[in-house]
Amino acid sequence: MHNKGMAYWLMKSEPSVFSIDDLKREGQTCWDGVRNYQARNFMRDQMKLSDRVLFYHSNATPTGVAGIAEIVREAYPDHTAFDPADPHYDPKSDPNAPTWVMVDIGYVATFPRFVTLDEIKAEPGLAGIVVAQKGSRLSVQPVSEEHFKFLCMLGKHTL
Repeated sequence: MHNKGMAYWLMKSEPSVFSIDDLKREGQTCWDGVRNYQARNFMRDQMKLSDRVLFYHSNATPTGVAGIAEIVREAYPDHTAFDPADPHYDPKSDPNAPTWVMVDIGYVATFPRFVTLDEIKAEPGLAGIVVAQKGSRLSVQPVSEEHFKFLCMLGKHTL
Protein backbone atom coordinates (compact mmCIF):
# COMPACT_ATOMS: atom_id res chain seq x y z
CA MET A 1 0.00 0.00 0.00
CA HIS A 2 2.81 2.43 0.82
CA ASN A 3 4.80 3.22 -2.30
CA LYS A 4 8.53 3.81 -2.15
CA GLY A 5 9.33 7.48 -1.94
CA MET A 6 5.91 8.40 -0.58
CA ALA A 7 5.67 11.97 0.64
CA TYR A 8 3.67 13.26 3.57
CA TRP A 9 1.70 16.49 3.80
CA LEU A 10 -0.42 18.55 6.12
CA MET A 11 -3.43 20.26 4.56
CA LYS A 12 -5.55 22.78 6.44
CA SER A 13 -9.29 23.19 6.20
CA GLU A 14 -11.70 25.15 8.34
CA PRO A 15 -14.09 22.52 9.77
CA SER A 16 -16.98 24.98 9.37
CA VAL A 17 -16.24 24.90 5.61
CA PHE A 18 -15.07 21.28 5.14
CA SER A 19 -14.18 18.89 7.97
CA ILE A 20 -12.77 15.38 8.23
CA ASP A 21 -16.37 14.22 8.81
CA ASP A 22 -17.38 15.83 5.50
CA LEU A 23 -14.52 14.03 3.77
CA LYS A 24 -15.52 10.73 5.38
CA ARG A 25 -19.12 11.20 4.21
CA GLU A 26 -18.12 12.19 0.64
CA GLY A 27 -15.22 9.74 0.31
CA GLN A 28 -13.12 12.19 -1.70
CA THR A 29 -13.05 15.81 -2.76
CA CYS A 30 -11.08 18.31 -4.82
CA TRP A 31 -8.80 20.61 -2.82
CA ASP A 32 -9.63 23.87 -4.55
CA GLY A 33 -9.14 27.51 -3.67
CA VAL A 34 -5.42 27.43 -2.81
CA ARG A 35 -4.10 30.88 -3.69
CA ASN A 36 -0.57 30.78 -2.29
CA TYR A 37 2.27 30.15 -4.73
CA GLN A 38 4.34 27.99 -2.36
CA ALA A 39 1.34 25.80 -1.48
CA ARG A 40 0.44 25.59 -5.18
CA ASN A 41 3.97 24.51 -6.06
CA PHE A 42 3.83 21.69 -3.51
CA MET A 43 0.59 20.46 -5.06
CA ARG A 44 1.72 20.97 -8.66
CA ASP A 45 5.31 19.74 -8.45
CA GLN A 46 5.57 17.29 -5.58
CA MET A 47 2.26 15.64 -4.63
CA LYS A 48 1.86 12.16 -6.05
CA LEU A 49 -0.85 9.52 -5.97
CA SER A 50 -1.08 7.72 -2.62
CA ASP A 51 0.90 10.37 -0.72
CA ARG A 52 -0.50 10.62 2.80
CA VAL A 53 -2.06 13.80 4.18
CA LEU A 54 -2.63 14.93 7.74
CA PHE A 55 -6.07 16.57 7.68
CA TYR A 56 -5.79 19.67 9.86
CA HIS A 57 -8.72 21.64 11.25
CA SER A 58 -7.77 25.33 11.16
CA ASN A 59 -9.61 28.39 12.43
CA ALA A 60 -11.39 26.26 15.03
CA THR A 61 -11.30 25.72 18.78
CA PRO A 62 -9.05 23.92 19.14
CA THR A 63 -7.05 23.68 15.94
CA GLY A 64 -5.18 20.47 15.18
CA VAL A 65 -4.90 17.21 13.27
CA ALA A 66 -8.21 15.38 12.89
CA GLY A 67 -7.22 12.47 10.67
CA ILE A 68 -5.62 11.17 7.50
CA ALA A 69 -6.36 11.47 3.80
CA GLU A 70 -4.45 10.49 0.69
CA ILE A 71 -3.84 12.00 -2.71
CA VAL A 72 -6.18 10.28 -5.19
CA ARG A 73 -5.66 12.60 -8.17
CA GLU A 74 -2.55 14.60 -8.99
CA ALA A 75 -2.59 18.31 -9.79
CA TYR A 76 -4.94 19.70 -12.43
CA PRO A 77 -6.31 23.21 -13.15
CA ASP A 78 -8.43 24.71 -10.36
CA HIS A 79 -11.64 25.67 -12.15
CA THR A 80 -12.74 28.00 -9.33
CA ALA A 81 -10.11 30.51 -10.51
CA PHE A 82 -12.11 31.02 -13.74
CA ASP A 83 -15.55 31.48 -12.16
CA PRO A 84 -16.38 35.13 -11.36
CA ALA A 85 -19.11 33.91 -8.96
CA ASP A 86 -16.63 31.85 -6.93
CA PRO A 87 -14.93 33.41 -3.88
CA HIS A 88 -11.60 32.02 -5.17
CA TYR A 89 -11.94 33.69 -8.59
CA ASP A 90 -8.69 35.08 -9.99
CA PRO A 91 -9.28 37.37 -12.99
CA LYS A 92 -5.58 37.08 -13.94
CA SER A 93 -5.67 33.29 -14.24
CA ASP A 94 -5.88 32.17 -17.87
CA PRO A 95 -7.68 28.88 -18.63
CA ASN A 96 -5.11 28.26 -21.39
CA ALA A 97 -2.22 28.62 -18.92
CA PRO A 98 -3.77 28.16 -15.47
CA THR A 99 -2.07 29.83 -12.53
CA TRP A 100 -3.77 27.67 -9.90
CA VAL A 101 -4.09 23.92 -9.50
CA MET A 102 -5.84 21.52 -7.17
CA VAL A 103 -5.51 17.88 -6.22
CA ASP A 104 -8.13 15.39 -5.11
CA ILE A 105 -7.90 13.79 -1.70
CA GLY A 106 -9.61 10.68 -0.40
CA TYR A 107 -10.62 9.77 3.13
CA VAL A 108 -8.38 7.31 5.01
CA ALA A 109 -9.15 7.62 8.74
CA THR A 110 -10.32 9.87 11.53
CA PHE A 111 -7.97 9.94 14.51
CA PRO A 112 -9.54 8.33 17.58
CA ARG A 113 -7.87 11.19 19.47
CA PHE A 114 -7.72 14.75 18.05
CA VAL A 115 -4.16 16.18 18.29
CA THR A 116 -4.20 19.90 19.12
CA LEU A 117 -1.75 22.50 17.87
CA ASP A 118 -0.79 23.30 21.47
CA GLU A 119 0.14 19.66 21.97
CA ILE A 120 2.11 19.62 18.69
CA LYS A 121 4.05 22.72 19.80
CA ALA A 122 4.83 21.20 23.22
CA GLU A 123 5.97 17.82 21.89
CA PRO A 124 9.78 17.45 21.55
CA GLY A 125 9.22 14.60 19.06
CA LEU A 126 7.67 17.13 16.68
CA ALA A 127 10.40 19.78 16.88
CA GLY A 128 10.77 21.58 13.56
CA ILE A 129 7.34 20.63 12.13
CA VAL A 130 6.22 23.49 9.88
CA VAL A 131 2.71 23.89 11.34
CA ALA A 132 4.18 24.73 14.78
CA GLN A 133 6.58 27.39 13.48
CA LYS A 134 5.80 30.98 14.35
CA GLY A 135 4.13 32.75 11.45
CA SER A 136 3.42 29.51 9.56
CA ARG A 137 0.21 30.06 7.65
CA LEU A 138 0.65 27.74 4.67
CA SER A 139 -2.48 25.70 3.97
CA VAL A 140 -0.45 22.94 2.28
CA GLN A 141 2.90 21.96 3.76
CA PRO A 142 5.33 19.05 3.73
CA VAL A 143 5.70 16.78 6.77
CA SER A 144 8.55 14.35 7.42
CA GLU A 145 7.76 10.64 7.63
CA GLU A 146 8.93 10.68 11.26
CA HIS A 147 6.57 13.54 12.17
CA PHE A 148 3.72 11.86 10.28
CA LYS A 149 4.17 8.59 12.19
CA PHE A 150 4.56 10.41 15.49
CA LEU A 151 1.32 12.34 14.92
CA CYS A 152 -0.46 9.08 14.05
CA MET A 153 0.76 7.66 17.36
CA LEU A 154 -0.48 10.73 19.27
CA GLY A 155 -3.81 10.45 17.46
CA LYS A 156 -4.04 6.76 18.47
CA HIS A 157 -4.11 5.72 14.81
CA THR A 158 -2.31 2.49 13.97
CA LEU A 159 -0.53 2.56 10.63
